[in-house]
Amino acid sequence: MADRIPLRPVRGAAAADRKRAAYYRAAGPGATRPTRYQLEDESAHLDEMPLMMSEEGFENDESDYHSLPRARITQRTRGLEWFVCGGWKFLCTSCCDWLINVCQRKRELRARTVWLGHPEKCEEKHPRNSIKNQKYNVFTFIPGGFVLAVTITREAVDEFRRFQRDKEVNSQLYSKLTVRGKVQVKSSDIQVGDLIIVEKNQRVPSDMVFLRTSEKAGSCFIRTDQLDGETDWKLKVAVSCTQRLPALGDLFSINAYVHAQKPLLDIHSFEGTFTREDSDPPIHESLSIENTLWASTIVASGTVIGVVIYTGKETRSVMNTSNPQNKVGLLDLELNQLTKALFLALVALSVVMVTLQGFVGPWYRNLFRFLLLFSYIIPISLRVNLDMGKAAYGWLIMADGSIPGTVVRTSTIPEELGRLVYLLTDKTGTLTQNEMVFKRLHLGTVSYGMDTMDEIQSHVRDSCSQLHYQATTSTPPRKAQSSAPKVKKSVSSRVHEAVKAIALCHNVTPVYEPRAGGTGEAEHAEVDQDFSDENRTYQAASPDEVALVQWTESVGLTLVNRDLTSMQLRTPSGQILTYSVLQTFPFTSESKRMGVIVRDESTAEITFYMKGADVAMSTIVQYNDWLEEECGNMAREGLRTLVVAKRTLTEEQYQDFESRHAQARLSVHDRALKVAAVLESLERDMQLLCVTGVEDRLQEHVRPTLETLRNAGIKIWMLTGDKLETATCIAKSSHLVSRTQDIHVFRPVTSRGEAHLELNAFRRKHDCALVISGDSLEVCLRYYEHELVELACQCPAVVCCRCSPTQKARIVKLLRQHTHRRTCAIGDGGNDVSMIQAADCGIGIEGKEGKAASLAADFSIQRFEHVGRLLVVHGRSSYKRSAALGQFVMHRGLVISTMQAVFSSIFYFASVPLYQGFLMVGYATVYTMFPVFSLVLDQDVKPEMAMLYPELYKDLTKGRSLSFKTFFIWVLISIYQGGILMFGALVLFESEFVHVVAISFTALVLTELLMVALTVRTWHWLMVVAEFLSLGCYVASLAFLNEYFDVAFITTVTFLWKVSAITVVSCLPLYVLKYLKRKLSPPSYSKLTS
Repeated sequence: MADRIPLRPVRGAAAADRKRAAYYRAAGPGATRPTRYQLEDESAHLDEMPLMMSEEGFENDESDYHSLPRARITQRTRGLEWFVCGGWKFLCTSCCDWLINVCQRKRELRARTVWLGHPEKCEEKHPRNSIKNQKYNVFTFIPGGFVLAVTITREAVDEFRRFQRDKEVNSQLYSKLTVRGKVQVKSSDIQVGDLIIVEKNQRVPSDMVFLRTSEKAGSCFIRTDQLDGETDWKLKVAVSCTQRLPALGDLFSINAYVHAQKPLLDIHSFEGTFTREDSDPPIHESLSIENTLWASTIVASGTVIGVVIYTGKETRSVMNTSNPQNKVGLLDLELNQLTKALFLALVALSVVMVTLQGFVGPWYRNLFRFLLLFSYIIPISLRVNLDMGKAAYGWLIMADGSIPGTVVRTSTIPEELGRLVYLLTDKTGTLTQNEMVFKRLHLGTVSYGMDTMDEIQSHVRDSCSQLHYQATTSTPPRKAQSSAPKVKKSVSSRVHEAVKAIALCHNVTPVYEPRAGGTGEAEHAEVDQDFSDENRTYQAASPDEVALVQWTESVGLTLVNRDLTSMQLRTPSGQILTYSVLQTFPFTSESKRMGVIVRDESTAEITFYMKGADVAMSTIVQYNDWLEEECGNMAREGLRTLVVAKRTLTEEQYQDFESRHAQARLSVHDRALKVAAVLESLERDMQLLCVTGVEDRLQEHVRPTLETLRNAGIKIWMLTGDKLETATCIAKSSHLVSRTQDIHVFRPVTSRGEAHLELNAFRRKHDCALVISGDSLEVCLRYYEHELVELACQCPAVVCCRCSPTQKARIVKLLRQHTHRRTCAIGDGGNDVSMIQAADCGIGIEGKEGKAASLAADFSIQRFEHVGRLLVVHGRSSYKRSAALGQFVMHRGLVISTMQAVFSSIFYFASVPLYQGFLMVGYATVYTMFPVFSLVLDQDVKPEMAMLYPELYKDLTKGRSLSFKTFFIWVLISIYQGGILMFGALVLFESEFVHVVAISFTALVLTELLMVALTVRTWHWLMVVAEFLSLGCYVASLAFLNEYFDVAFITTVTFLWKVSAITVVSCLPLYVLKYLKRKLSPPSYSKLTS
């Protein structure tokens, strides 16, 4: 029976047929039905099929399974009914969108031809090369004048700081090369076509094509951590035609231009051509990403000269800077709802008062008077108090010594940290350290681990000495005397070949730091003069590659030098092996592999080496029966695997490939596809050499932190770009998924039918973690978005592997839309920025991948273990404090409004104010402000107790600290106290009205101070100071308030006992009720504090 339970109720066949017939009749006999809903393929009938657990129903096309899709129901004939039922809204929206598009039409981006050193030749006008990070202009800032002064001041100060930072960047001076020599120009005055000189450690001011460098190799390193968040240096190559020119000034003696593609978002790709017209024949050179210098990068070596191709808002860095959404906390939204309710109460109370007056005279004038008199119901000071409270919470977070280095970048949402239900985390660098350590080398028949690395060293040493002996003797060595040495030689050669492939197939460059006290020329000295190991560091775009090269160094094969055209390796005996680099094919996320073609200078042998993910390499290498199994085994150990292969090429094969490859690189249209097609001709029947396993270690205290968060009721999802096996292993080792818990691995699906069956299979599982790949996720979200999210949300943990940055952000948005719960995203790299900005609360970790995630996040931390305290301690206390503060500010306005209503009711509904002038100002400020604001220091349990019992966090997600229930209780308290204060003063009425004001106002101030004391759960010395300071201010001001009070009366015993009596009656019952409630129904935290 379980097999037949549907995910959605199935309609009867008769009902389905009637609706389907009605649909076809509605279209009319001659009408054309909407083509976008026509059946496009054989699986399109699934549109009409509810998701069933029965596989037989899917296989048999039964009529029971046909029901009208929702999309078709909406495609009715557009008649009067459509217009009345919402069509007019659609038409109005369309017209408005059209007007907005016309008014805000953006200039179309086009490819361009840039003449070197001649900006005036540009055919179209390009934007100024100035940076603008301000959020407002004069016209958009004026409406902000209606917002509260505190908020305006804060925004204005932030905006002025942004303006100063922009001005500083735009005023930086650069050397511009002209016919007359070098001139200094501001960054904001740089134009497309200018030749700009950028010194070492200087920021690149605009997007440029790299023409020349002072480095002899014709290349330079740049740092891109401010662009893509990666801390590793990138190698850039100058255009060979301009690099070969004898002198710098010769750039103006040639007639050349650059054709660049239109400005794009992608920072990892570029297509262009460099053309020199005054040579015979004209020189054409293809340009790619390695010939570019993007704005906001830093030159790390040498001095570079480039021609500007994109400026200002057309640069890659500015185009990738999205305006982050203004995040509004759930607490603010809830307070907005309560404020709306208070506004309705204000209007209703005013209408009631006018009604009870009998609408006599100009009643509408009285209505507005009552609206003004009762306006204290609307807590104007609420926003000021909350903003100041948020600033205090931010300061407390950053001052916490237990989480050093934490930075609050968005001060408006600290309470969100206390309402989280879903935490979505990256893996590499977040749960792991992003420190790669080489762990395993597998050759198919033999595997080497950390404890057998000395064997690899001996194999490499033996093989290198054997090759050296063969090279130095004219005759080949004698054959081995027995079979045993033959086997050993075979294993040694295989190990040596694998190690050599790993040492050659990469994009790593050894960098030698200049010695202290050395001259500037030391940097340009011949490399072979300084090969000291302690002075060498490796630079690469991937920490995996650095780990591999460091490992080859440890086993005896050391990379000592690399430039654009050659590589040098040092053997254990000290011999230098030189290889010419003929071609390099960098790693891309699409290809998932990288390759290099080298020529051994000693033997002239040409070899094509390639390494990549097992998914990409399995179809390229020759048939074998161990690759898939061993990659799976390594992944289950938590190792990142790479498959290494090679192919030996003849000179003719290489020359043929080189000519086709050069031709493909010069094409302007579909260059990437053509280059990939040429490269594919080489990627066939490659010899499989080895599989490497690299470990990424877990961050410190990851397991207890995840345990704390799980006990706090937070569901944790891991979103990673790594392979399925590795992600599953890390999920287990980090205890994201407990070892006793079942794991459902979602099988790869490519069609709707497969997704349908796999979702049915997953539906039968209970309380198991889900592991799903990005490709399968995309298919399921296309057809069964709601069903997948609903099922995934029921899982204790979810792991999404092979996820792209856009998929990560999409998952966050789906969770927010479908669950309406608060989400938090945490990551450490530039690829996590979109996910961090999409979540309700984003946390960035300053890691090895740079500061991009940290700078884009709402909160920045140093280590993952800090998340526990940030959420369980600071998030919890911020929410509870703001909830108490917000409701108390509302109570303060409701009490005085209740007193005004009672006063007006007794005196024939007269619209006369009870308190005037300074009394009203003082009540909202100096008399009650300090004690009320001191509630931001209140705490129900100590931080240590909150960390020890994370279960306390669960209650916050239900929103019980601030709800319509608690709000209604505070309203009742306000009505009771306001009534007692006013009636008490009138009952104890003396001969003059001024006595009523004195008695009621003094009792009101005392009541507010006592109510703060009633609300406080743990006293802080500043709270006591605030109470006595406010009381002292009020007592001291009585001497100056003779306009409102009778000074002679307020010094009498009569005044004191009447005020005391009214205050006791208004507060004592509440204290009694609070005591009884704590005794009969104590809150969860009180059991811990006792």
